Parts: sequence; C-alpha cells; structure tokens
Amino acid sequence: MATPTRRVVTGKDENGKAVVMIDGMASVHERKETGVAMSMVWVTDAMPAEVSFEADAAARKVGVPPPSNGTIFRVVEFAPDKDVAADAETRLNMLRQMGLSAEGSQKDHPRHPGMHKTNTIDYAAVLSGEIDMLLDDSEVHLKAGDVVVQQATNHAWANRGDVPCQIAFILVDAKG
Repeated sequence: MATPTRRVVTGKDENGKAVVMIDGMASVHERKETGVAMSMVWVTDAMPAEVSFEADAAARKVGVPPPSNGTIFRVVEFAPDKDVAADAETRLNMLRQMGLSAEGSQKDHPRHPGMHKTNTIDYAAVLSGEIDMLLDDSEVHLKAGDVVVQQATNHAWANRGDVPCQIAFILVDAKG
C-alpha cells in the first residue's frame, strides 16, 4: 500500500479571497506487479499555465509525460526491487505499451527493464528512502533530501533497499 499524499490546493472564492479549494488525499494509481504507486497532484496543459479556481486539474487521465506544453506533478513510490512481482520481460513490455522505451543502444536490450526516456525536463526530489538512478553507463545513489534535474535522458529507477522510496516528480514538456 502506497504512502498517502495529502494535497492542499488553493483558489479564490466569489469575492476574490484566497481559500482552500481542495484538502485531501491525492488519488493513487498502483501497479502492484511493477511495485510502483503514483499519486497525481496536478496537471497543466499550457505555458503559461491556466489558473482555474473551479476545476481539479489532477482529476483527469494522463500518461507518464505531460500534455504538450504542459506539466505534471506526481509523487511516486517505488517498492523495493525484491518485492516486485513482475519479471523483467513483463516490466519491459508494460513500458512499451505505455509508449515508453529506452533510446539508442539501450532500446532493444536495456540494462534495466524500467529504462526509458521522455521529452521532458524532470525535477525529482527524494522524499523518503533511497534509490539508484541508472543512466546509460552509470548510476547515482540517491537518498531523502537529494534532488535531480533530468534533461530528457535515458534512465531507470532501482530500489535495492528494504523500504519503499518516495519521490516527488515535476515533469515539464520539453524540446529535445
């Protein structure tokens, strides 16, 4: 079970006064077979973003990358790899079905079944736990408090520890 993410969204009332519009748990989408749970926080689909004081911008279905010219803010929890039920081939096929895959020499034989690339700038802040970010030929061990700025590069996440790792991601549509 994923750690819940409380979401507080502000807006304006009919008099223009700042108020809390939403205060509750973000919706969670779990892929138990891959050990990943995603809490959707907010989605935009334009730059500059439209500000709406009426609609819940996270209450819509989106893929992994944001809409064209948009952003996605989500919190992802990665179960320890030892607890992931799906084998490598199943995980690789699931990514391909979502329209994600690695690029270059990693495309057909990635070093990790979660290896993929999106045309986004990703801001990632590790909230809890530890995880390894795998790149084409290297990896970086990250722990709570570490942040990553990822610029449309091949990557995968490997939780080789014993506890879940929770990361806040903001993906921004990019050219590249």
